[in-house]
Amino acid sequence: MKRKLIIIIIIILLVILALFIVWLPTFLMTGNRQTIEEAFAWQTDHYDTSFYEELKKTDYTMETSDGYVIHAELLENPEPTDDYVIISHGYTDNRMGALKYVPMYLKLGFNCIIYDLRGHGENEATFTTYGIREGEDLDCLIRDTRERYPKLKVLGLHGESLGVATTITCLKYKPEVDFAVADCGFSDIESVLKNGSPDILIDLADIGSRIRYHYAIKDMRPIDSLDENTIPILFIHGADDDLILPKNSEDMSNRTKGISKLCIIPGAGHAMSILTEPEMYADTVKTFLSELSN
Repeated sequence: MKRKLIIIIIIILLVILALFIVWLPTFLMTGNRQTIEEAFAWQTDHYDTSFYEELKKTDYTMETSDGYVIHAELLENPEPTDDYVIISHGYTDNRMGALKYVPMYLKLGFNCIIYDLRGHGENEATFTTYGIREGEDLDCLIRDTRERYPKLKVLGLHGESLGVATTITCLKYKPEVDFAVADCGFSDIESVLKNGSPDILIDLADIGSRIRYHYAIKDMRPIDSLDENTIPILFIHGADDDLILPKNSEDMSNRTKGISKLCIIPGAGHAMSILTEPEMYADTVKTFLSELSN
């Protein structure tokens, strides 16, 4: 009788462990997403967003290679231009999170395309793969942009955090773009997760992710997409970013084969560089683009 009880307890514990392993990646890959209204309210609380209402805007959707629908928005420059930049936002945010970069690019002569990453904003709910599927989606958006705006002359990419993972991973498809700006990105998500959690939990989450979503956390490594990249990249990172350490940008800057610049913004936390040092940020991007054009 005692032996049977021990067996039952072991079985129950194994079932609980199995359920925990399957649940764990859900916690890491389906975080609570902000609504468009919530994200815009955050932006408004931290800087002047009045420019947004004055811009001519065009909302549209496009389908990715697997039929997923992405919501996007064109923000037209008041001064006619054939230069465009696609801005990718961070995890749990949406296209409103890209707005803080828009005034800078408008001044630099770009139209801005902001969009909701897979599983975010107005898109259908789904899990995040920290760059894998998102990079494929961006590649589709790049091709859609060139078809939608045939007079396009210059096309750039700008990413923040998860948006950097999306941008950098997309580069392995050798998209037809002229430059990329990568702000506070991670080189691989596993090291970021293990920076704040016990290794065993992330290892279990990796197992659960393979079982539940058929994607391995260990494979979510944007840095591996840079081995053959020749597209110029400007890496920007806040010196005080303790969520994603600046070393991530340093490692990616050293890994890419193409032109690479690295700027560390003093006093800036995660995804706050442009708000902490707006002039330094804008001057860095302007100088980078000027050097490329020359």
